[in-house]
Amino acid sequence: MPILKSTDYIIYAKFIENLAKKLTKFYYSKLNKPFKTSNKLKGKGYDPVTSADKAFEKFIRKEIKSNFPSHQIIGEEFGHQKSKSDFTWIIDPIDGTRSFVIGNPTWSNLISLNYKNSPVVGLANFPILKKYYFNSSSKLAYVVENGKKRKIKVNNKAKLSNMKMSAAFHGKLTLNQQKKIPKILKLMQFPCADALSYSHFTEGKIDVVLQCSNKIWDIHPLIPIINAAGGFVSTWDNQNPVKAGNIVCSSNKTIHRKILKILKPVSK
Repeated sequence: MPILKSTDYIIYAKFIENLAKKLTKFYYSKLNKPFKTSNKLKGKGYDPVTSADKAFEKFIRKEIKSNFPSHQIIGEEFGHQKSKSDFTWIIDPIDGTRSFVIGNPTWSNLISLNYKNSPVVGLANFPILKKYYFNSSSKLAYVVENGKKRKIKVNNKAKLSNMKMSAAFHGKLTLNQQKKIPKILKLMQFPCADALSYSHFTEGKIDVVLQCSNKIWDIHPLIPIINAAGGFVSTWDNQNPVKAGNIVCSSNKTIHRKILKILKPVSK
């Protein structure tokens, strides 16, 4: 995986920290009010988007363009702004729009900076919870909560016998597929809350997170934070998580290998 120079990490980490603070202020000053909701799938399912999603993405794009005008941008709501740059920003303006719609506080703003298609810096900002997660290098990750900053690490001493797993299939596994992984079903004992589950994982509060059907903007911003916190992340068939799709992250290699083995009947 490409790694930036330390001077570059300083520049980008400072930018995303400032952006996290600006996004929370933007929410409370402009978006903490009634909003419009529409369904992207129009009768073929439910995939909500709100006026707040669009407002957040416009705000983020403006901040990126002001600071890094040559960089590419890919956002969930407004597509790909191309250039010849090796740097691309990936934006999920509201990860957990369903949570946002019903007033759950677990939604977030997710942003990653990719260098040559690999995520190198990530941000997960939770305005209602007044906390954000980010990495400042390939080996340092932090959470800032109520203004207090602390380094975070996964619980790398966890074992399969005592681990905490958070999982959600998002309606993508059939009942017959679920019957092929009974051990996973027994291990799914902790709630899954969008990017907050991955974020709690980087703090060592959860030891394994499983999710289905992640898009690039759902997982790219979290990959560099997970890596910097010492975690292991891949697709269910042990491919590069940059591909997105079905994702698993584990707090150590031993657990990761065992979980991938259990998932094998449904990993293709």
